[in-house]
Amino acid sequence: MPARLPDNPKFYQKRFMPMRHARLFPWLLALALPVTVLANPYERQLANGLRIIVKEDRRAPTVAHMVWYRAGSMDEKNGTTGVAHVLEHMMFKGTPAAGPGEFNRRVAAAGGRDNAFTSRDYTAYFQQVPKHKLSDMMQLEADRMRHLTLDSGEFAQEIRVVMEERRLRTEDQPQALLFEQLMATALQAHPYRVPIIGWMNDLENMTATDARVWYESWYVPNNAYVVVVGDVDHEAVFELAEQHYGPLPARALPNRKPQDEPAQTGIRRLTVKAPAELPIVMMAYKVPVIRDVAQDIDPYALEMLSAVLAGHEAARFSKNLIRQQRLAVEATTSYRTTARGPGVFYLYGSPSEGKTRAELEAGLRSEIADVQEKGVAADELARAKAQLIAGQIYKLDSMFAQAMEIGQLESVGIAYAENRRIIEKLQAVTAEQVQAVANRYFRDEHLTVAELDPQPLPSAPRARSAFAPRH
Repeated sequence: MPARLPDNPKFYQKRFMPMRHARLFPWLLALALPVTVLANPYERQLANGLRIIVKEDRRAPTVAHMVWYRAGSMDEKNGTTGVAHVLEHMMFKGTPAAGPGEFNRRVAAAGGRDNAFTSRDYTAYFQQVPKHKLSDMMQLEADRMRHLTLDSGEFAQEIRVVMEERRLRTEDQPQALLFEQLMATALQAHPYRVPIIGWMNDLENMTATDARVWYESWYVPNNAYVVVVGDVDHEAVFELAEQHYGPLPARALPNRKPQDEPAQTGIRRLTVKAPAELPIVMMAYKVPVIRDVAQDIDPYALEMLSAVLAGHEAARFSKNLIRQQRLAVEATTSYRTTARGPGVFYLYGSPSEGKTRAELEAGLRSEIADVQEKGVAADELARAKAQLIAGQIYKLDSMFAQAMEIGQLESVGIAYAENRRIIEKLQAVTAEQVQAVANRYFRDEHLTVAELDPQPLPSAPRARSAFAPRH
């Protein structure tokens, strides 16, 4: 199923009014301390290796319950790309104790909501329910962690659902298609080059046995952790976890071999022709991500650079490229500081009518060059920090967002307790550091450029399959 929840913190920022005044920045930083201190996560590890992380938040009588598996598309092998996501679909097909669709029905009957999502780094399942239903949710998740039914007939139907999902969300979406080709070109060896949903040929030839092998390999308690956030007592949660998850046996995990990406030695370019209304330019620079929260500097400076360029309505791309020069109808950035694999910093946009893709690329490059040559002003940096820190703080208003924050950090090997330190490191970024990373990484030997050459739109939409995605 995948509810495509973005990993980018900007997803959460959009829920709140932008902070328009740099003078609010010190107030936001002061606010960060009590919020972090008051909500103390607790942790216990069961004998089978399953970690339970609990964050008490008593503002509403609800609870978010998430099960995270340290297995995503980057762990797949050639020939079975997409199997992590396919198995995520099959996890809703039932067990001997709860048949197909029963999981969703029980969650709905409890007045809750549930879903799941697959990323390159992990696969996660969640329920948000009234707090007295937490035990039921744990029972359901523990049951399918060990006793999933992988019926060949159900699989044959569900793989058709996934293939239709790929058609709808990638092949019929020019921006998604361009991004897929960009990643396949920017990376040569690392599995991040493969789309999470998989290549169509692999989906067409996938079997229930492939899904079974994936399930037996990775869906074990010693490769998972449970995150609970809500109106709960942590000791009571630990008791429930021991009751439901404790009996599940641990198993040996496959050996994860390093898959380092070879150094790029020159600019790479590609053009994708697809039906679309507007051309698109995407630029991908290879950059680092956080490996050591305390010692690293560059990832925090890169995140600040992203905010300076496109983090708010008054940022450089919006101000210069869209409003003043009228060069683009859209221009933005994307960068994640955390990942199990290599980091990539994206610039992308669509040129305005009468402007070319080459002109937009030159405009995007000019904004980077300006930072490289002149740096960033103090008030500009303060405004970018205010935006980033506000996003970090205000997402704590959501129990689900808190659970996501904990789970995502843990999925890449960063302890959830380091979140406060990450905020402090962002706070400490200097203008000199932002300028330094612009010069260090934004060079052609780190760059891949992808262009969408729009083709005429079809006169009639493609007929949709009866097996349309349900989520």
